Amino acid sequence: MKYIFVINDRSDKLVFREEIQKQIDEICPGATQYCTIGVGDGTRYVRSYCEFHQNEEVCFVACGGSGTFNEVASGVMGYKKKSVAILAYGTTNDFTKYYPGRNHKSLRDIVENGETVQIDAIRCNDDYAFNVINIGFDSRAAYETNLYLEAGVKYGYQRGVIKSIFTSRFNNFRITVDGERITKGLTLLCTVSNAQYCGGSFRCAPRAKVDDGLMDICLIRGISLLGFLMILPKFIKGTHLDNKFCMRRMVYRQARKVEFSSKNLTYISNDGEILASDHFDFEIIDKAVTLRLPCLGKEDAR
Repeated sequence: MKYIFVINDRSDKLVFREEIQKQIDEICPGATQYCTIGVGDGTRYVRSYCEFHQNEEVCFVACGGSGTFNEVASGVMGYKKKSVAILAYGTTNDFTKYYPGRNHKSLRDIVENGETVQIDAIRCNDDYAFNVINIGFDSRAAYETNLYLEAGVKYGYQRGVIKSIFTSRFNNFRITVDGERITKGLTLLCTVSNAQYCGGSFRCAPRAKVDDGLMDICLIRGISLLGFLMILPKFIKGTHLDNKFCMRRMVYRQARKVEFSSKNLTYISNDGEILASDHFDFEIIDKAVTLRLPCLGKEDAR
């Protein structure tokens, strides 16, 4: 098995660069490394490599967070003999939370004792998602946060969230799930999930499975600020689907196809990457990618 390392070389990730390099030198000395230079560059590199080395068995190791993993996994889509692993050196590492009991920062556990699984993908217009797509309040908060951070404004995340609380709790969307329209009135947010976690601490889709051929859709209707604050702790813990108060204000479905439309340009968060359109089609792709996982810890293995 050949290993190629795709490394998020953004300036705020340089603190991890030495640790990543130390592991590569120890476990895979001389392995090919590629440092990305911007959004989408990881996908372009991986896809190009796969196209010119179709018979080569390669595991691409995404060194970074959810965005780096998304780009690498998107690049191997449609190519045989190619797999993806994750060295989780991102800000949130949401996707890896689906697989507890594993050291997602250990290259040795991936290379020497790892195991492979097949995971689904969500086609999102011309892009792919492997974790969670956010629509509405939370995606708007991510968009506003990025604007503040790019402008060098202090407390950009807090400012983005606060602004969105007062401007994006009531959204006029049309969402259909396997042909059934689930929007009636205004919408706070909607998550379309392959895995379970988003935003670092939100277990938005506690019943989602990455290999069941289904997306988990959770829609929260437009609600008052008090109602929002009451639902939020349960949405974080992942207990909202078992709570009567929450479910009276939510719609939960599992589906293979979802259609979203809006009269206005809408920002969604696709595994953390902001995309903009007034129409999105989401479709599940079964067993789309081979994922190489680090081995379970000894206690978990027992």
